[in-house]
Amino acid sequence: MPVTPQDRTAAAAARRAQIIAATIETLAELGYRRTTFAQIAERGGLSSTRLISYHFAGKDELVKAVVADVYASIDEFLAERAAREPASRPIRQPSGVPAQPFTGSASDELRAYLTGVVAFVDGNRTRMRALQSVFAALHDEEASEAAKGAAYDAATDRGVLEHIQGILRRGQEGGEFREFDTFVMAATVQRSLSGLPFLLRTKPDLDLPAYADELVTLFDLATRSSRTA
Repeated sequence: MPVTPQDRTAAAAARRAQIIAATIETLAELGYRRTTFAQIAERGGLSSTRLISYHFAGKDELVKAVVADVYASIDEFLAERAAREPASRPIRQPSGVPAQPFTGSASDELRAYLTGVVAFVDGNRTRMRALQSVFAALHDEEASEAAKGAAYDAATDRGVLEHIQGILRRGQEGGEFREFDTFVMAATVQRSLSGLPFLLRTKPDLDLPAYADELVTLFDLATRSSRTA
């Protein structure tokens, strides 16, 4: 049976996913600087590093793909939670997953975002360790500018903050939340979540469900209107 273009596309996608998965494992175990194509090929069971080079022009391009993959998996996780947690909303709606309308409170949506992201971190420790090692390159003086660019995508960060700001604005417009600078509050919310992989290095036995509960209480007190107190 001849190989069709669709077969080639599917095979290429599967190979890219295999390489990204192996890169995540390597980054989590060895850190950004010690992650090489040779190490990735060994963990991914690839016969040659040329298989990686065929799909990715270099390490920085591969790392960008890893970061994008992790963020996409967070969106998929949050979208799946909507079946049992209607207030759960992904930052970007995953392709092929119909959006579920939510007409409940903004405070419920903020709570669902906080608990959902913490639950993702709790169930995806390897992915988050890999992301942490990538972000560490931002503070590595010897890292190239290309490496730092791969580690930090300003557009993605803005998209996350805008998602949270949207929740906060809705709460203000509906009278649930007090008046405050939504950018400052959104940044505070997100940094309390994006710092989790670093906290887990400091305290590996951190009780993440309890951490999520504390964040919910903290931001409820920080945002609530005196009319709903």
